Amino acid sequence: MSKLERDFQAKLIHELKERFAGYIVMKLDANYIQGIPDILVLYQNKWATLECKKSKSATRQPNQEYYVNRMNDMSFSRFICPENKEEVFNDLQQAFQP
Repeated sequence: MSKLERDFQAKLIHELKERFAGYIVMKLDANYIQGIPDILVLYQNKWATLECKKSKSATRQPNQEYYVNRMNDMSFSRFICPENKEEVFNDLQQAFQP
């Protein structure tokens, strides 16, 4: 993971915890299963995963597309980068509304 992506991810986790108070935000172990998204968000009986990228044009690793799409079919999952962060936050908020 590049320094830019690592920095974005750290800021994103902090921002998620601030903006979505009461949600549980966890960093997942990327070494456990290749392609599993970076962040798990839990709220009441709902969950979401987010795969961090330093930019919209950043390279996607093997299996990332598969897991993001599969998890989105189950609940909510997105690639997130600085360019689409607000859009993803809005989508996440809507997905978690009762």
